[in-house]
Amino acid sequence: MVQVALDAGISVETLRKIETGRIATPAFFTISAVAEVLGISLDTIARTLETPQSEQEVAS
Repeated sequence: MVQVALDAGISVETLRKIETGRIATPAFFTISAVAEVLGISLDTIARTLETPQSEQEVAS
């Protein structure tokens, strides 16, 4: 977690808050930076958000 936050240019506390939902709507550029560090495209994130939660659980 520490390395991801550092590589994304955000604080570890900010990343923790995003993960736990304490920041419900993180800034686009924050999500973009974290996604880049993790090697996840924004298209993949968008598709995941479009899929209802119950379908995501079945797909896992």
